[in-house]
Amino acid sequence: MTADSAPQTASFHIRPRTEADLDACVRVLATIHEQNAYPLNWPTDPATWLTPRSLLAVWVAEESVGQGIIGHIVLSRSEEDDASASLWNRGPTAVINRLYVDPAARGRGIGAALMTRAVAEAKSRALHPVLDVASTDTAAAALYERLGWTLLAEVEQEWDPGQRVNVRCYAAPTS
Repeated sequence: MTADSAPQTASFHIRPRTEADLDACVRVLATIHEQNAYPLNWPTDPATWLTPRSLLAVWVAEESVGQGIIGHIVLSRSEEDDASASLWNRGPTAVINRLYVDPAARGRGIGAALMTRAVAEAKSRALHPVLDVASTDTAAAALYERLGWTLLAEVEQEWDPGQRVNVRCYAAPTS
């Protein structure tokens, strides 16, 4: 565990992602896409997809130091097309996205630890964390609800031309 990480098991730590991590992040993302269909549409350039233009901060979960990336999360500025941000009417928001955990490493609190880190960063910037998740991603929705996130609404979005996706919009606890 490091000072930059949330309380968790000592078998992994959370740190800021570096440029050198991107290839490993894309490899883990490819595994998740194959096994869990996340992201729903495989990006043309996965490294760029993991680094959105609205990026505020990004972290990875790593086994032991230098032993491999097992998780990832991004904190971004809200944009006009962020459904959850448009539903939150109590102040400025930041969007948590690009969260994933290697299937082989799940069940160890990594997703919750990544969420804790991103939420803390958002709050340090006086921003309220929100997120959108495809309604079909029930495991992710279950994590957010276990962490006390509030379901704001379920909406339909157009992700690709002609592709309509039902999305669940969440806001972090206010306490």
